[in-house]
Amino acid sequence: MRILLVGAGGVGSAIARIAARRPFAELVVADYDAARAARAAGDEFTAVKLDARDEHGVAELLTSQRCDVLLNATDPRFVMPLFRAALAAGTHYLDMAMSLSQPHPVEPYRQTGVKLGDEQFELAGEWEKRDRLALAGMGVEPGLSDVFARYAADKLFSEINEIGVRDGANLVVEGYEFAPTFSIWTTIEECLNPPVVWERGTGWHTTPPFSEPEVFYFPAGIGHVECVNVEHEEVLLIPRWIDARRVTFKYGLGAEFIDVLQALHKTGLDSAEPVQVGDVRVSPRDVVAAALPDPATLGDRMHGLTCAGTWVTGTGADGGPREVYLYHVVDNAWSMAEYGSQAVVWQTAVNPVVALELIDAGTWSGAGVLGPEALDPEPFLDLLTDYGSPWAMEERTPASR
Repeated sequence: MRILLVGAGGVGSAIARIAARRPFAELVVADYDAARAARAAGDEFTAVKLDARDEHGVAELLTSQRCDVLLNATDPRFVMPLFRAALAAGTHYLDMAMSLSQPHPVEPYRQTGVKLGDEQFELAGEWEKRDRLALAGMGVEPGLSDVFARYAADKLFSEINEIGVRDGANLVVEGYEFAPTFSIWTTIEECLNPPVVWERGTGWHTTPPFSEPEVFYFPAGIGHVECVNVEHEEVLLIPRWIDARRVTFKYGLGAEFIDVLQALHKTGLDSAEPVQVGDVRVSPRDVVAAALPDPATLGDRMHGLTCAGTWVTGTGADGGPREVYLYHVVDNAWSMAEYGSQAVVWQTAVNPVVALELIDAGTWSGAGVLGPEALDPEPFLDLLTDYGSPWAMEERTPASR
């Protein structure tokens, strides 16, 4: 399979390292920084310079390099130009974050405006006509979390009350007072936008940022972590294919992280809109990202575990109440020793490579704009284990957390 990988940052570089061990994958690694593309490509793959905003240029590259699929490893600003370029070139498409949302202009903390992924789903008919697959949200969250939801619906429950994606970690970065382990641009976007909740009967609605705090227990020694509502794709994807009374996403951010995000918001430093500074125009959010350490470079200073998972409650196949947490844990020491990638970016990167291997084999197929929960979960979970990073499931006492 010929894959155009757009974006050679932390996640893109980890994708290249993982794909280098899988015979099915032939990568063309593209980035606006030619040197960064070359570093990610190494000796195994081809590297090219590319502006992800240039739809025509991307489509031409897909054609000239005879690529079967575009794998988008950029931040969400570039989803739509890359999505449209793949459609124009007649290739498949896969991303790990969906098109951006816009808050409701009058009631942002009650009603949805433009939702995550709306722009992509508007073009679903065009992808179906061309018999091409756009697999949206195929990272770890969204991605593996959605696969877990599908597995629970198919194999574990006769009726689902709540599907709640819960993310927590005990990672520590030495030597910095504040150092996010994932893209601060994306983190600001998802944490300061109004979170979305799905409820049967009323559909999607929003709440204020960091709402509905709860203490959730994470396995593998991570322990209890306070989690809050955050805007995330799973809440927009899962209800399209899985019947549940409620769907939520909560993230274990911690009080200090929330304080920093709120300070950025109060000062306007979270804004993605350029402002004039002397003779140049620059986005405040880009300045924040440039001032903080690159998450991809923090692996040697990090220690601890990261856990991504899906908590499901409802009625089990036997008719009794059931509560489970399906999860995936990565130890930073392992991912650094094995791949040279820190845990958070590696955990994100492995899932699209697994998905592409299934698509290449014909095990996963489809046309249109689909989420991971639209496809068979068992082959994915089996292959993930084969990559050396098994998932797990924990039975919990219903109605107690």
